[in-house]
Amino acid sequence: MRPILFSVFGFDVQSYGVSKAAAALLAAFLLGRAFDRRGLKKDDAYSLVMWATIWGFVGAKIYFLLEHADEVTWHHLGGSGFTWYGGLIGGIATFLIIIRRRHLPAAFVIDAAAIPLTLAYGVGRIGCWLSGDGTYGKPTNLPWGVALPNAMVPSDVPVHPTPLYETLAALVIAAVLWALQRRTRPPLEIFGAYLVLSGVSRFLVEYLRINESALFGLTQPQLWALVSIVAGVAVIVHGRLRTRRSEPAPSGEPVTHGSEPQTFIKA
Repeated sequence: MRPILFSVFGFDVQSYGVSKAAAALLAAFLLGRAFDRRGLKKDDAYSLVMWATIWGFVGAKIYFLLEHADEVTWHHLGGSGFTWYGGLIGGIATFLIIIRRRHLPAAFVIDAAAIPLTLAYGVGRIGCWLSGDGTYGKPTNLPWGVALPNAMVPSDVPVHPTPLYETLAALVIAAVLWALQRRTRPPLEIFGAYLVLSGVSRFLVEYLRINESALFGLTQPQLWALVSIVAGVAVIVHGRLRTRRSEPAPSGEPVTHGSEPQTFIKA
């Protein structure tokens, strides 16, 4: 564990903060490239990532404080204590506001953000692991279980390195999304796939985490993961149905307008 990477003039540079900065820079770089290919301004991509990161952290902190309202201390108002789904809500809301204000193509931008968001999450989880912030899993006897006596939240027994599991899952999800986007897809289908895949990943890893159950034996992150999966499926289905309805009927086949069937005849 390396909660502190190094010190400069007595100032400690923490791995948690460095990982989050690296995640934002990676997301900005990848989204900027996607904007460049589309002929959009890179500056808009950088602004999207910067403001989504800022307000994402605000959302993550607010959600965390609401989760722990009965045990909040001044320590919790500082640098530790964030909840991912609060950050996702804050980030998406910021994205939509900036897209609207700058008149950007919404479906393209949201789809283009899926892979950068996935990889940024994976990088951020590396920081969680290095700092030992308590997001590791349950005790395990598996060969890769690790004890964390020097972590921010120490553990003297070997535990599942769940942040590393999530980083690996993020790489797999990014590869799947990259393969999907190589072919023309209905608008928002890539983002819908992201919601499904990331939801499945978080739902499964929660069985190895130490979060308490909230409802029906499921943890709060698992409930949010189910919401993510359902929303992703709905986005994909809606996009495909809309695409089918907008496709012109083949020549010679009947097309219905109101209640009267008509037929287009080849000239």
